[in-house]
Amino acid sequence: MSEFNVTVILNGERAERETTTDTTAFDLFRDDRAVIAARVNGELRDLAYVLAAGDEVEPVEISSADGRAILRHSTAHVMAQAVQDLFPSAKLGIGPPVENGFYYDFDVPTPFTPEDLERIETAMRRIIKDRQRFSRRVVSDSDARSELAAEPYKLELIGLKGGASSDDGSSVEVGGGELTIYDNLRGDEVAWKDLCRGPHLPTTRHIPAFKLMRVAAAYWRGSEKNPQLQRIYGTAWESKDALGAHLEMLAEAERRDHRRLGTELDLFSFPEEIGPGLAVWHPKGGIIRRVMEEYSRKRHEEGGYEFVYTPHLTKAALFETSGHLEWYADGMYPPMELDEGQTYYMKPMNCPMHVMIFGARGRSYRELPLRLFEFGTVYRYEKSGVVHGLTRSRGFTQDDSHIFCTPAQLQDELSSLLDFVVGLLRDYGLTEFTADLSTRPEKFVGEIAEWDVAEAALEEALKLGGIPYTIAEGEGAFYAPKIDIHVKDAIGRKWQLSTLQVDFQLPSRFDIEYQASDGTRQRPYMIHRALFGSEERFFGILLEHYAGAFPPWLAPVQAVAIPIAERHSAYLDDVARRARERGIRISVDTSDDRMQKKIRNAQTQKIPYMLIAGDRDIESGAVSFRYRNGEQKNGVPVDEAITEIVDTIERRLQV
Repeated sequence: MSEFNVTVILNGERAERETTTDTTAFDLFRDDRAVIAARVNGELRDLAYVLAAGDEVEPVEISSADGRAILRHSTAHVMAQAVQDLFPSAKLGIGPPVENGFYYDFDVPTPFTPEDLERIETAMRRIIKDRQRFSRRVVSDSDARSELAAEPYKLELIGLKGGASSDDGSSVEVGGGELTIYDNLRGDEVAWKDLCRGPHLPTTRHIPAFKLMRVAAAYWRGSEKNPQLQRIYGTAWESKDALGAHLEMLAEAERRDHRRLGTELDLFSFPEEIGPGLAVWHPKGGIIRRVMEEYSRKRHEEGGYEFVYTPHLTKAALFETSGHLEWYADGMYPPMELDEGQTYYMKPMNCPMHVMIFGARGRSYRELPLRLFEFGTVYRYEKSGVVHGLTRSRGFTQDDSHIFCTPAQLQDELSSLLDFVVGLLRDYGLTEFTADLSTRPEKFVGEIAEWDVAEAALEEALKLGGIPYTIAEGEGAFYAPKIDIHVKDAIGRKWQLSTLQVDFQLPSRFDIEYQASDGTRQRPYMIHRALFGSEERFFGILLEHYAGAFPPWLAPVQAVAIPIAERHSAYLDDVARRARERGIRISVDTSDDRMQKKIRNAQTQKIPYMLIAGDRDIESGAVSFRYRNGEQKNGVPVDEAITEIVDTIERRLQV
């Protein structure tokens, strides 16, 4: 038995360790029960992986991002085994891990019921208790086809090999250069098996906590041309406490669902007569949207932006030149034939029209950077199954900006833009930010030198802004690198919002230039900047972030005046008049309800302030000042109450 060294990486520290032939990753970390896999030379491996001389080995704990993905994929296998135990005719689709959980697709004669899920969970617990071992083996194409002959969808995946995709989940099964099958072993007996790249947990007993969530219909590999399968979603966590916290978060997310709150607070709706993904804004929702736009306009004016407006449709030639018709035709609405056969499209984005504005006349370097801004409504055809309230709609308004600058201005402009974006998001009450820097993909257009300059400038902007970021290697669009800003909401969910993207292609495609200081004609750099992404989606995120209780400056009704008896109404009408003169959005509740019911109504509508008055208040020229959280101050002079509200609004305090 020969001896050799491997490098073990723990908490970033590297140390040489002497091992011998047949040493596995498990042998290195057997004393740490939290370790469920290993990263060997940068690749995730099972703990059963046999090490070789010179290997670099890092433990993967179950609570890490990689560890949770392995846990969830292993739980998906256990679920699939349970399904085929209970429903022997079920054919296997794909079962990848996804954010916070996993799913598996099945071809079954009849849809699964809630009672079926309970039976499947019970069967899974038996398999977990069985301590079955996940065992990997390499197989040839012919052997795989022979062993999985009864699984038509697996046979299709075997034919994919290098064509597997992360988009449809097929890459979890094939595409790694060799075919592998994982056996679930009960002792030496194969209890179940599946085509899979792995890695997996050592045994089923390493699954601490799981729950099946729901069933949905899903097309095989995401295409409507393929058969519709039954998809079971589940979640798995490293402990029962972690699972409990996740389920509690989901319950809170359901309570905060912007679609439900939009109805309860009378903010917006989606009439069937108009169509899915197309919202109408009610007066209260319209107030919030107007305030958001007004504040955004003010900040953009202060930031040196110039406001533009562009039409909702255009001739096809514009999007042919920009390339959008070639790249995104599937996401665009069908063409309209107008003007004796001329083809028009509803616009899916604003950028080509902003390029038209730049190119409408000669430009000098003295005009740059030129920052164009528009609240531009665009239209994209989302499939009905994907549409989700305001956060995924078919018609939405982008707070869209395009900046044209010289190469020498790029770094300063990106840094300034990033500060502007983060500052404005903070004003809306979002405080936790991370970013992804997506770099040059394998297939790209343009010169590598340009990509290097743009990527370096984007990264420097992130460093100067102090925003934690990760490099999304090769995830940039084929025409440009970008920064995506993620925010965390009140219950810990991450949302992708703002984007900064350096574009080399549109200026070239439209042949726009400016006159440089030396008199030559130069091509400008173009920066795409979406701050909210879309007003609708940002509104939906804010609505869920605040659970409908918007800060006073955004609340559609900032205060309600509540008379104790009808005879007190005239006094509060005058209080409301004085409040409106100071810019407060206030109403007087003159309904027939009792005072306590009026207070409950105001709390249900999440109105920040209540001004209550009775005989004693009128005598002293005061109100009882009640807050949304139930606190109350009595005998507050009217002017003092109004001033407090105005101060809170002007300072945009989060109360």
